[in-house]
Amino acid sequence: MSVTVRAPAKINLHLGVGSLGADGFHPLATVYQAIGLYDDVTVHDAPSWAVEVRGERHVRVLDVPADDDNLTVRAGRALLAHHGLERAARIEIHKGIPVAGGMAGGSADAAATLVALDRLWDLQTPDDDLLEVAGRLGSDVPFALLGGTALGEGHGEQVSAVDDAGAWWWVAVLSDRGLSTPEVYRRFDERLDGLRLPAPEVPGALRVALGQGDPGRLAQTLANDLQAPALDLRPDLAAVFEAGASVGALASLLSGSGPTVLMLCDGMPHAQEVTAGLTALGHESVLAAPGPVAGAHVVEYA
Repeated sequence: MSVTVRAPAKINLHLGVGSLGADGFHPLATVYQAIGLYDDVTVHDAPSWAVEVRGERHVRVLDVPADDDNLTVRAGRALLAHHGLERAARIEIHKGIPVAGGMAGGSADAAATLVALDRLWDLQTPDDDLLEVAGRLGSDVPFALLGGTALGEGHGEQVSAVDDAGAWWWVAVLSDRGLSTPEVYRRFDERLDGLRLPAPEVPGALRVALGQGDPGRLAQTLANDLQAPALDLRPDLAAVFEAGASVGALASLLSGSGPTVLMLCDGMPHAQEVTAGLTALGHESVLAAPGPVAGAHVVEYA
């Protein structure tokens, strides 16, 4: 028997970052949204852990570890430890989410693995327990389970659903090389030069825009505190923002720690127009995707 689970990419409509804490983490106040770019994870019972990775044309699968360093193996072992069991699985990952693109593809794979193994082994893990295990794996993993649109607090692992009346469309412009999240955070700290920031908060105007489902209003509220330090490290990305403005995107922002650049559009036809315009300007990896979409969910038992 095998189980296949699909998990979505995440974006941050708002990413507020506080000063580095004594625990080595930055406090975050973010609004996550799951969008329609996916990884599929298939699990099979096996005598020992093994990982196989494939991907769509736009995904650099060579950058994904296919051994015990893969977060999916850590997820499987964490789930077993939670139940006091010893088993193993072969994990097949088919990636459609960009690698090291600021869209939490590794976290999506971990969340998908938790759900898939829970179903494969009939563990019947309560949702709250799955979220607890996910939170120990990484800040974005709990949201990959939840999906939709959600508030993220703490280090991002404390998630709760947010009212969202919109049917949003995004265009993602991918980069041919990744950007290290730890390096972006280090640059963020360097830019502070010792300044202590207040605790980050999500602006009320963003919640209003989501509740009204208004793309124009949402465009005015998008923000990412990691964008400036990321552009310090990758100044070439500024040209992507300029390209988005030139083809009529409502707004552009960096996805998480980058380097993927997201562009908000006014519906699917507009997203198609923006995609065509960017392609005409020479951008080769441009993907349109809707949001919000569901979190990790089973798509096949075989």
